[in-house]
Amino acid sequence: MFKKLLGMFSNDLAIDLGTANTLVLVKGHGIVINEPSVVAVQYDRHGREHILAVGQHAKDMVGKTPGNIKAIRPMKDGVIADFNTTEMMIRYFIEKVHNRKGLFSPRVIICVPYGLTQVERKAVKESAVSAGAREVYLIEEPMAAAIGAGIPVKEPNGNLIVDIGGGTTEIGVVSLGGLVVSKSIRVAGDKLDKTIVDFMRRQFSILIGERVAEEMKIQIGTAVQLEEELTMIVKGRDQTNGLLASVEVTSEHMREAMKEPLREIAEALKSVLEDTPPDLAGDIVENGIVLSGGGALIRGLDKYLSNIVKLPVYVAEEPLLAVARGTGRALEEIEILQQTAYDN
Repeated sequence: MFKKLLGMFSNDLAIDLGTANTLVLVKGHGIVINEPSVVAVQYDRHGREHILAVGQHAKDMVGKTPGNIKAIRPMKDGVIADFNTTEMMIRYFIEKVHNRKGLFSPRVIICVPYGLTQVERKAVKESAVSAGAREVYLIEEPMAAAIGAGIPVKEPNGNLIVDIGGGTTEIGVVSLGGLVVSKSIRVAGDKLDKTIVDFMRRQFSILIGERVAEEMKIQIGTAVQLEEELTMIVKGRDQTNGLLASVEVTSEHMREAMKEPLREIAEALKSVLEDTPPDLAGDIVENGIVLSGGGALIRGLDKYLSNIVKLPVYVAEEPLLAVARGTGRALEEIEILQQTAYDN
């Protein structure tokens, strides 16, 4: 009875703690925050840190800050690279949403990358508790993605999810509320951006930043040859003479630039399929493979992977939100929460 009263007077939260973006859902209200996972920190003359901005405002500062300000991405390659900044970011988002309005502290479930160490799990939980959480649960990304993509995770039926985020690609075979086979590789959106930067330097002798590379990936990126080629004018610095220059880049250039990281994702998928028990493999042949995460939006990626593994591949509805929605559903459905989140 007391737990029911707590639920009535506190706004329980679900947090998708991603390398590229952090999404926060409030129970009964849906997604209320969708911001880049970036923190801008200012240092005073004594070397002490002060938060200047978090989220989109902080991301706008990347590459443009003076010496006493740093724009930090605390999550790197799917893991916590900076514990203190991660804690500041989580506290900021929880306090921004909850704003101390509830009579009781919120219950929080946080989605974390697969394979996070015990030390990292503890750091995530402690940061949420210090920000005012009453209880903290963790759920792994492949499971959250599967729930958010509408896969019936509690059924005795094998389903395969591929979540391509900012720092990692998480691949999992889900059955009976758990991950039977899973794999996490540090090849995802950030790696694709870096390979585009390298390609532009090699192919055109143009130096660009990762923000421009991300924009190219979104606007003209493709995994397969398109019937109608896309083009984009890209501006950067000519590395031979140091002057500003612009070049026309096509979707075929992008396909060539992203070829190697996409091949690595395909190889990881093949590896998971090889390790899948025969009975579940039969289910996957029937059910196909589901793509989620921002990487799922790359043109033709479903077709590209399907041609390699010879299985049907589908893109989840609103793939960018699948992990966040799955985390939110785990919060709302206590049965799923108890099966998929762990309190350690």
